[in-house]
Amino acid sequence: MEASGHVRSIVKSYDAIIIGGGHNGLVAAFYLAKAGVRVLVLERRDRVGGAAVTDDLYPGFRCPTLAHAAGPLHPTVARDLALHRHGVRLTEPDPRLFAPQPDGRALVLHTETTRAAASIGAFSKHDSEQYVAFSECLEKIGGAFRDFLWRTPPSTENPTANDVWQLLKAARRFRGLGKRNGFRLLRWLAMPVADLVAEWFETDALQAIVSARGIYGMNLGPKSAGSGMALLLQQALGGHVLATAASAKGGLGAFSKGLAAAAGAAGAEIRTGTEVARVDVQRGSTTGVVLSDGTTIAARLIVSGADPKRTFLNLVAASDLDPSFVTAIQRYRASGTMAKINLALDALPEFTALASATATERTAALGGRIHIGPDVDYLERAFDASKYGGYSEHPYLDVTIPTIADPTLAPDGQHVMSICAQFAPYHLRNEKWPAARRGLGDRVIRALAAYAPRLEDRILHRQILTPVDLETTYGLTGGHIFHGEHALDQFFTMRPVLGWAQYRTPIAGLYLCGAGTHPGGGITGACGFNASREILRDLRKASGSRRTQG
Repeated sequence: MEASGHVRSIVKSYDAIIIGGGHNGLVAAFYLAKAGVRVLVLERRDRVGGAAVTDDLYPGFRCPTLAHAAGPLHPTVARDLALHRHGVRLTEPDPRLFAPQPDGRALVLHTETTRAAASIGAFSKHDSEQYVAFSECLEKIGGAFRDFLWRTPPSTENPTANDVWQLLKAARRFRGLGKRNGFRLLRWLAMPVADLVAEWFETDALQAIVSARGIYGMNLGPKSAGSGMALLLQQALGGHVLATAASAKGGLGAFSKGLAAAAGAAGAEIRTGTEVARVDVQRGSTTGVVLSDGTTIAARLIVSGADPKRTFLNLVAASDLDPSFVTAIQRYRASGTMAKINLALDALPEFTALASATATERTAALGGRIHIGPDVDYLERAFDASKYGGYSEHPYLDVTIPTIADPTLAPDGQHVMSICAQFAPYHLRNEKWPAARRGLGDRVIRALAAYAPRLEDRILHRQILTPVDLETTYGLTGGHIFHGEHALDQFFTMRPVLGWAQYRTPIAGLYLCGAGTHPGGGITGACGFNASREILRDLRKASGSRRTQG
């Protein structure tokens, strides 16, 4: 509110206002604008992208500040937005993953299954064969699972004929898995990922690599129930046993700019540096938004790309919601355990496990994801610390060196390193994050230096982002990168809460489109795509109703 107490109103109104210029908000804006809806996107920061941004790290160095891999985008979104027309040049490194081991060996896994299996054969002939079988099995199960992700969850209160039809089709696809894989799907959903991988593989390194996908970004260890579902979700979203290392020339910020350009070309208006203070609700329906400077902007539809807690506990007055709904949102689990460390380096790190490789082989191996976490027990011990309010002495690290694929991000011969570190809980028991920040950074560097001994000598600058930073700077409540846990009780018809999984909310005209909706996190655009479909469906119904009344 302005100091004078007066509210300034912008005369121009819109059909829809999207709160937040993250990738899901931009995807939703594209589809709404393409359908002729007058759309305004309001982004609090000075750039679009949310967690998919490229920022200055150190003079001459630019880095993917939070997320360091894109997508893959929902196939329909990728086709419709045609980001290549807006200057986006995607990169897909291969090998896909490099995992140095404490004994000095290296497990280098390519995207192509048989090539990855050949590398695994140096560790275990059994696991080499099993990897191929596991990949095929997971793809079949993931294909059936994926169909749920691309669709709006059915109503649990008043299912429509379309809901019933979609469920029947899903049941047919489930039956198509066959008895064995159908049983696996049902069993793996609630299973600890550590037990799942132990049934397939004997090699510690491979067990840890696959298990890590079930705990990435989560408040779970590999021995936690439900981590199996998280693995299946990540595979279904990405279509591969291993996580993608795809990015864009110019970093993920260039990817987000391409999304914004596509939305703008479709007719959406985008404003950065514009913070929404609250959603204006009158008699149970949205009428617009009020900005932090007191400005009001009218719109009949408000679409929030913010997480559920921020939307309902900060942007909406409690008096506009049923107390039981507020309680359910308060109980929604969104306490993050990931920190981000970004490094400016004067040269490429030298990993002991690659000492005998050629220069070309070393560079290729470091171009994808670098996995630090040699076995399942290591990952579980890293999680143990966070359970008791501490950050890990020996953290699990997911690392990329984006300058290998895109040298423009740093001066010639120099590099940036992007490190996602777990576990670092949002709530520390014995200290506060401002005081603990340096200690966290030191532990992460030590864990990485165990495999790249001269790393510390290469560091020109380091940036340490704690879960609290992810909340205060980037708007992720609780510092959770997925806007909330991917768990069985926060998935599908229960994301974010039971009864409100169809992107609509208890307030007429207010919708959600962020990662706190189905199918959840990951830079796929699926949440924004699904939400826009439901919004347009409601607009068509309202238009048809008005014509009938007329």
